[in-house]
Amino acid sequence: MFIKRIFDIIASILGLLILWPVLLIAAIMIKVKMPGGPAFFTQKRVGKGGKLFTCHKFRTMTMAPKASEALNGSKGSNWSTVSVAGDSRITPFGAKLRHYKLDELPGLWDVLIGNMSFVGPRPDVPGYADKLVGDDRDVLKLRPGITGPATLKYRLEDEMIAEFVRKLREGSIELREGLRMPENINTMTDQEVAVWYNDNVIYPDKVRLNCYYYRHYSFWKDIEMILATVLKFKVKFAGEYV
Repeated sequence: MFIKRIFDIIASILGLLILWPVLLIAAIMIKVKMPGGPAFFTQKRVGKGGKLFTCHKFRTMTMAPKASEALNGSKGSNWSTVSVAGDSRITPFGAKLRHYKLDELPGLWDVLIGNMSFVGPRPDVPGYADKLVGDDRDVLKLRPGITGPATLKYRLEDEMIAEFVRKLREGSIELREGLRMPENINTMTDQEVAVWYNDNVIYPDKVRLNCYYYRHYSFWKDIEMILATVLKFKVKFAGEYV
């Protein structure tokens, strides 16, 4: 994937040179709209080969008790890494950054220094990708990406999880065959349900898509997925449109 890396270096340099005013304005707006915390979110994520690296994003959440620990991936924090649309931790301005994926722009630096790529699996917190077994560990052979097939399919993941929780509470949920919900799911909090849905439905599907990406890599498909991310159209991948 030599060409992929060369593209990442050139494109990330150009991106930083062109978008630095946007990065600066976003950072200033976060400090104004979300005082009491840093403009940037940093957290340890699992990278290529299972090695940890520091991932950079714009902060979109409030600084609650112990939140500063969570922002830096501190062990022992009770700050959940799975968020839902309407989550009280996400500020109104942060929600806009998330919706338009502007919170991902600092990731251009991670691409430039080689911790990430433009296209690949999303970088996970410890306890997910590093715990994969068998052929699923092919995911770890890739640099994490700003976008990718799983990112495109779940581009509105927060809203999708919130919709699942809503339907569950209304009693109108339908799950794929063979997937059982916990017996105590009706007594679980919305956040606990969100984590269960992510771990048992969304995350396994992301692994499937990312493994397919590794085994059927195409540089031109990378370009198509980058354009799909920016221009918000769907691309055909692994027999479906994402």
